Amino acid sequence: MGTGLIDLHVHTTASDGTMTPEEVVFHAARQGLKAVAITDHDTVDGVQEAMEAGSRAGIEVVPGVEISVDFPGEMHILGYFIDPFNSQLQQGLAMLRQYRKERNPKMVEKLRDLGFDISVEEVAEAAGGNVIGRPHIAAVMKQKGYVRDFDEAFELYLGAGKPAYVKKDKLTPREGIELVAAAGGIPVLAHPKYLEVNGRKGLQALVEELAGYGLRGIEAFYTFHTPEETEVYLDLAERNCLMVTGGTDFHGNNKENIEIGRGQGSLAVSYEILERLKNR
Repeated sequence: MGTGLIDLHVHTTASDGTMTPEEVVFHAARQGLKAVAITDHDTVDGVQEAMEAGSRAGIEVVPGVEISVDFPGEMHILGYFIDPFNSQLQQGLAMLRQYRKERNPKMVEKLRDLGFDISVEEVAEAAGGNVIGRPHIAAVMKQKGYVRDFDEAFELYLGAGKPAYVKKDKLTPREGIELVAAAGGIPVLAHPKYLEVNGRKGLQALVEELAGYGLRGIEAFYTFHTPEETEVYLDLAERNCLMVTGGTDFHGNNKENIEIGRGQGSLAVSYEILERLKNR
C-alpha cells in the first residue's frame, strides 16, 4: 500500500489556474506530493502535458475534469481516470465552453454599463488558454484597480445575483455524471458545502438521487470544509456506499491563500484515498 499525500482537485492555465500543467506537476512534486489530479473546468486540454510531466517529475498524475452542472448554489462534478480522448466527452466539453464563450461578452457589457473600462479582448488576454471564465474577468478588474482581490470582484459584481452576473447554460447533474461515466471516469460530487439544500435531509435526498444517476464519490476533504462539515460528508458517503476524495481547489495565484496539497495549511489527503479509487 502506498503512503504520502495527494491533491485531487487542481487547476492549470488550461482553464483558470495560473500555472501551466507542467508547472503544476513539478510544483506538486517539490511540495512532496505523491499524486495530483488535473481537474480543469470543462476542458481536458492540460491532461496530456501534465501526464508527460508526471513521468519526468516522478509523481503520479490522474487525468480528470471538473464540470459545472445546473443546481441551486454551485454544483460541480469531478471526473477521475477519464479518457481525455473520448469523443462524447470532447463534444460535451466543447458545448460547455461555447456556453461560457457566449456568456463572457454579456458580463463584460454589464460591467461597462456600470462604468468599468474593460474589454473582451483584455479578458481573453488574461486567460491565455481555451477556457475563459469569471476569474479572468476578476483578474482584469484587479489589475486595473477596480477591486482589491478576486473575492471582492465576486462578492460585489460577478457572483450569482450580483450586478454583472449572467447565468450560463449548463448540463443537468445527471448529464454531467453520465458524461464522466461515458469517458470511463469516476464521477464525484465536488465541495458539497456550496450546494443550496434544505439541511441534512435535503442533502441526503440529493445524494441518493445523484447516486441513482451513477455518482460514485463525494469530495469530503476540501480546503473550505469545516471539521464538522467534513464529518457530515464522510457519514453521507458511508451511508450511500460512495467513495471519498479530497483536494485543495488549487488555482495558483488566482487563489493566493491556497497551496497545493495543503489548502490553507491544514489539509492532508492520504494516498490511501487514491488507492481506493483505483481499486474501484
